This record gives sequence, structure tokens and C-alpha cells, in this order.
Amino acid sequence: MQIPFDNSYFTLPPQMFTPQRPAPVPDPQIIAVNRDLAARLGITGDLDDPGVWAGNTVPAGANPLAQVYAGHQFGNWNPQLGDGRAVLLGEVVGTDGIRRDIQLKGAGRTPYSRGGDGRSWLGPVLREYLVSEAMQAMGVPTTRALAAVTTGATVLRENGPLPGAVLTRVAHSHIRVGTFQFFAARGDVAALQALTDHVIARHYPGAGGPADLLDAVIARYARLIARWMGLGFIHGVMNTDNVSVAGETIDYGPCAFMDAFHPDTVFSAIDRQGRYAYSNQPGIGAWNMAQFATALIPLMPDRDAAIADFTDRVHRFADLFDAAWLDVFGAKLGLRDVTAEDRALITDLLALMAQDQADFTNVFANLPDARDQFLDRDAFDAWRMRWDARKSPDAATIMGRANPQIIPRNHRVEEVISAGVAGDFAPFHALLAAVTQPYTVTAETEPFTRAPTSDERVTRTFCGT
Repeated sequence: MQIPFDNSYFTLPPQMFTPQRPAPVPDPQIIAVNRDLAARLGITGDLDDPGVWAGNTVPAGANPLAQVYAGHQFGNWNPQLGDGRAVLLGEVVGTDGIRRDIQLKGAGRTPYSRGGDGRSWLGPVLREYLVSEAMQAMGVPTTRALAAVTTGATVLRENGPLPGAVLTRVAHSHIRVGTFQFFAARGDVAALQALTDHVIARHYPGAGGPADLLDAVIARYARLIARWMGLGFIHGVMNTDNVSVAGETIDYGPCAFMDAFHPDTVFSAIDRQGRYAYSNQPGIGAWNMAQFATALIPLMPDRDAAIADFTDRVHRFADLFDAAWLDVFGAKLGLRDVTAEDRALITDLLALMAQDQADFTNVFANLPDARDQFLDRDAFDAWRMRWDARKSPDAATIMGRANPQIIPRNHRVEEVISAGVAGDFAPFHALLAAVTQPYTVTAETEPFTRAPTSDERVTRTFCGT
């Protein structure tokens, strides 16, 4: 296999990473390879070589490394984190001219493993492959899944021995808010400046310095979270070390899509206080951007003036998110030229959905014929009269592009994982085919549109460790 590496992060100051080869595994076997993505990355040769995707063979031109970073985890500062089970092989400039990282997740211990084994079990690999590719298909900025392999090894977790796996993940970069925090906290201004220059050159070439960079990241992050909200998506672990400065969804751990809608929904088993509940995501997004702003302050010549200026910039997050949220939900209702006056139409529908625990995806997917999704159908009928008077003449076209029919529902993902643990990957491939065509329903994919029964409903998800 030939991968056209062109590695830039490896040329940055050495305190930003540790050179680290992936640890070999005993018997790697292919689960899936994303051939379309491989072609976009310019990868040629034998794509079915499991040794490359498992880390047994390091391709020519790679500079494998583990990145260091810090972060706030559930609001608590941790000064030393880093890639504890991931190895960045390098970067490629694809056929589309875009630079991307290629990383192996579950590739063995690194200096940042903090007592962990550096491995992943099969469940989180299958979950991230499915959810990230579904997000891509729905137009949400996201990391991608390039390949998945089983390792032939067993990993030990709280619920016993489980089959090991490795995911090959592609991202515009793996640089996080926590990467900036790591160097700011240590007073390493030279490394912080080098990192800032690198991110500007790589992601925001129009930015003139730290203030412009802050504005650009805030704008992308606000739009990203608005897209999550429009899909009923709950990230589950919005720690600053899980926030990509490229504005992509990254680190699919205890993530989930809501079935029955309620704004206070939490899935993550470790989010005991509901910090990252669905309705809290915009506020946490602003909080994360405040941490990013704080990390950039050491680069500014006048600290006090920078604090005042950056505070104002962070406060713009709320308005940026609000505008993006209105656009997202306006499209879901087939509205053009959405204004603040349309907010009540949107929020009133969401209130009815929460009251009746209506299925988030299926309400929007079935409009205008969503009456059967509600218990209080008279209330829905009254709302629909208002909507009929406001929606655009081409509402069906707008809504068809904004409302997926198929998402990777939690119970379906759990079924896939259970089958995979038993050695059967046919359900994985069937669900992958469905969620990567989210706006099209066929006879084969129609079962994936159905909401779970009460017995099937999954209410807790777990981190991908």
C-alpha cells in the first residue's frame, strides 16, 4: 500500500509530541475499508492489507507520533493528557488539495496512556465508524473512518474480556483546544506561537493572528453545535480535549442520537450531573471557547486589553449559535428567509415533541404527515395550521435535504456490536449502507427508520475505552 505522506506536524517543536510506533497485533483481519475515502486521499495499492490498518506495518513516509495535550474534563482541569491509545501516522494532501491526518486508534500504549493498555475493543470502533460516516453523509463536519480491523487479541474491560480492534481515523487535523491549553499552562509561549502559526496556515489562512483565529474557531464551532442540535445528536463528552480547532466533530465516545425527544436527555454513563445534556451543548460550547481564548492570551502584547477584547469575542458565540440554530431548524420546517419571528413556530413544535416524547427524527422526516407521532394530536393540528401558513412553496424540497430518514439509532448500533463480538459483521455492513444514504429509504433500509420499542430503547452509552 502506498500512502503519499506529507507530514507537517512532525516538523513542529518536539515538545508537541512523542515519536511512537504502533504496537503490532497478533492476527489482524479486515472489517471494512472506505475505498472512496482512500481514493480521495491518493492511497493506492493493496487496500485490503490488514497489517497497515492494524499498525503492524508502518508505510513508507510515515512519521508515527502521539500528540500531547491537556484539557478540562467535565469542567475539571487536567494538565497532562495526550494520545493514550492513538498514533498519528502522518498527513496526506488529497486529490482535492485538502490536507488531512491519518491516525490509528487502539494502536497500543504511548507515554500518555496513564496506566491504560492503549487498546480499543471492538464496540467503540464499530460505533465510531458508523456514526462518523453517518454524520459525513448528513453534511456535518466530522472526522472520517478509513478502515477498521479486528486484532486477534483480547482486551480486558470492566465487563470482561472483549475482542480488540483498531480504527483508522481521518481528520483535517487532531489539534484540539486542549493542545493550546497544554502549552499556555506551562508558559511555553514559543510552542504556543508555533502551534498558532501552524493552525492558521493549515485551517484559517485568512486569519491575521490570535484574535482572528479565535473568531474563526468560534464561528465554526457555533455552526457545528447547531448542526448537532438539528439532528438530535448528543456528543456526550464535550471536554476541551475533545474540541477540534478545525471545527469538526471528533471523539465519538458515549455519543448518541435521541429517539424520544426531551431537551434534558443525557446518554453518557459517566455524565452523572448532566453537564453535556442535549440542551446544555450550546452553553458548553461557549464555555469551551472561553477556555480557548484564555489559552491564546499569552500571545498578546497587552494582557488586560486582550482579556477584555477576547471576552467580547467569546460573548458573540451565543448570537452566532442562535443564527445558525434558526437556519438549521428553519430548513427542517421548510422555511426560507428565516427570521427571529419564526422561533416560536420552531420552539412550540419542540415543546409538543417533548411533552409527548415524540421521536425526534421521525417527526421531522414525516412532516407534514407527522400527526401519528403525537399523543395530543389536536395540539399538533393547531400547530400545523400555523406552519401551513408560513412554510415556503418549495418546503418539501428544503425539508428533503434537511431531515434524514435514517440515523444510526442506538439500539441498532448495539445490535451491530453484539453481532460483531460474535463474529458476524453482516449487520454492521447493512447498517453502514443505510446510514450513509440517510435521505433515501428502500425496502432494505426501511426497518432502520423505525423508532425502538420500549424494550429496545438504549438509555446509556459508554466511553470508547
